[in-house]
Amino acid sequence: MTGARTKDGRDEHAADAGQLRLCALSRTPKPAEELIRFVASPDGTLVPDLQRRLPGRGVWVEATRTAVAAAVRKKVFARSLKQSVTLPDDLPGLVERLLVQRVVEALSLANKAGLLVAGFAKVDDLIVQGRAAVLLHAADAAVDGVEKLDRKFKALTQNEGREAAIVRELAGAEMSLAMGRPNVVHAAASDGGASRRIMQAAERLRRYRAGGG
Repeated sequence: MTGARTKDGRDEHAADAGQLRLCALSRTPKPAEELIRFVASPDGTLVPDLQRRLPGRGVWVEATRTAVAAAVRKKVFARSLKQSVTLPDDLPGLVERLLVQRVVEALSLANKAGLLVAGFAKVDDLIVQGRAAVLLHAADAAVDGVEKLDRKFKALTQNEGREAAIVRELAGAEMSLAMGRPNVVHAAASDGGASRRIMQAAERLRRYRAGGG
């Protein structure tokens, strides 16, 4: 589907960056990147529009699981859209699954771009070379392996004056699927646009889950 455009032809997603939108639940203006946009499909089903590109009237809700669950309970979507809408079963869970998928897709793109290595030894080597921009561990990875790599990575990034970018939002099976290889537990990405998208997607998922609910 072609993304929605502004009057001057720019992509609506890009145009939204940094702009304030009103959270329909709290009635508080927030930056668009801190919210999730929802629209009604032609058949009246509510659809999470994570890329902010679908046409039609949008409802913006704070991008946390707590806020989405509260919006469901308080019937915010129908009221804001001024029409009857059919809500998917477990809307907060659906949004989380879509956010997970975006992290998986970002990881897959970085892998196709040749920015990723997997396996403890290869990850350790990339860190030692000073080429690791993002460190990834499966959520179910053993603690000792995580701590060894994290310690080395954090020491190097601290010396370089940058924050250690570490992702632990995906299960091993999800990382393996994204990289097209079995039993991925540890991975690292060198710097590039695709690796930066991993962090952006992971941070959005992290914030959503931190909202609880």
